[in-house]
Amino acid sequence: MAGAHDRDGPPARSAFARFVPLTTRWSDNDAYGHLNNIVYYALFDTAVNAILIEAGLLAPATSAVVGLVVESNCRFYAGLAYPELAEVGVAVERLGRSSVRYHLAVFRAGAPNAVAAGGYTHVYVDRATNRPVAIPDGHRALMETLKVG
Repeated sequence: MAGAHDRDGPPARSAFARFVPLTTRWSDNDAYGHLNNIVYYALFDTAVNAILIEAGLLAPATSAVVGLVVESNCRFYAGLAYPELAEVGVAVERLGRSSVRYHLAVFRAGAPNAVAAGGYTHVYVDRATNRPVAIPDGHRALMETLKVG
C-alpha cells in the first residue's frame, strides 16, 4: 500500500529533501526491457544507505547499531530502462524513538515527477542482539535535515 503522498499520482521533486544520483545497470532490465520491480527497492536502499555512509554514520560491516528494513512499499507510474540515469528522492516522513519512516521515489534524471514512489521503515537495532535501540544522536540529527514541510 502506498503512502498518502502518492494517492494523487507521482510525487514531484518538492516532496523530497535530498536526491541521490544512481546509474542503472545492464542486469536491472527484465525480459520486458525495463527495470524489474525489485530493482526499485534496491535503489531505495542504496540511496538511504549512501546518505548514511557519506555522513560517516554507517559502516555496513562494523557499525554496532544498524537500521533494518521492517516494511516497504512501492507504487509504479512509469518505467525506466538501462542505460537511463536515475535519481532517488529521500525524505523522512516519521521519526520515532527507534524507527524512521522514509518517503522515497525514483526519478528519471532531471524529470519533474517520479516514475515510482513509496517508502520503507528502518528499525534501529543492536547488531549483536538484534534488539531495538534508540536511534543514535548523529543519525537523528541527519534525519531531521531530511524532513520536508
